[in-house]
Amino acid sequence: MGYTDLDRPPLSARALTRALVVPGGFWSRVDVRAETASTNADATSAAVAGDPEGLVVVAESQTAGRGRRDRQWVSPPRAGLTLSVLLRPGASVPTSSYGWLPLLTGVALAEAVTRVSGVEAALKWPNDLLVADRKCAGILAEVSGDAVVIGVGLNVSTRAEELPETTGVPATSLRVAGAANTDRDPLLRALLRGLERWYGGWRDAGGDAEMCGLLAAYQRHCATIGRQVRVLLPGGAEQTGEAVSVDSDGQLVLRTEEGADFRVSAGDVVHVR
Repeated sequence: MGYTDLDRPPLSARALTRALVVPGGFWSRVDVRAETASTNADATSAAVAGDPEGLVVVAESQTAGRGRRDRQWVSPPRAGLTLSVLLRPGASVPTSSYGWLPLLTGVALAEAVTRVSGVEAALKWPNDLLVADRKCAGILAEVSGDAVVIGVGLNVSTRAEELPETTGVPATSLRVAGAANTDRDPLLRALLRGLERWYGGWRDAGGDAEMCGLLAAYQRHCATIGRQVRVLLPGGAEQTGEAVSVDSDGQLVLRTEEGADFRVSAGDVVHVR
């Protein structure tokens, strides 16, 4: 496959498969696509068709990527990591615990980015990865029957002038943040190995995030805790307060001005200060 940007070499499906699809391992298939509309849609179609968990769909270019609340996710070809994974947690994990899966993915992503790129990453509850208080990645989870598809979009070598305009947190990339390494291959391998490790522990614990250490890890990485925040709730209502914790159900706990605790299970968070 030809390409013109030497800073953005294509991913090798063969090399990734050789490294990740191994006997006794979790990942069953790594599907690298030159272009697709949406990796989440592709992985969901595979779930409906009966594919086993462990499928990874990676796109070098995504033409109709979506974030939460149907926002568009835009990235130049080969400038980021755009992928979705197919999970089937099984009967041992109650569906009420599925809300932990995007948070679990965030922990794996933060660890991989910090270790491989040398850039300190943090998490904004519930689904953003921040670098220097700017959004560098988003995570989207979608349930399809007994499957959960988790999508990740990470800006890696995107240049400042290529970053999209946003209405919320300004965007950044690992390159703009001064990363020592913007090679997508080791980033992807580190993310998937971390995701395999955290997911396996969480599933073995029956979805108990505290028992498997996930709750403590998320709290360590979460930049929302300790901040004054404004939360846009489903339906259009707002709640303000200090984010004091993330609880065992993955909910954000706010301390209101009246001193009461208010738990948020879904919403858009704005860091006020």
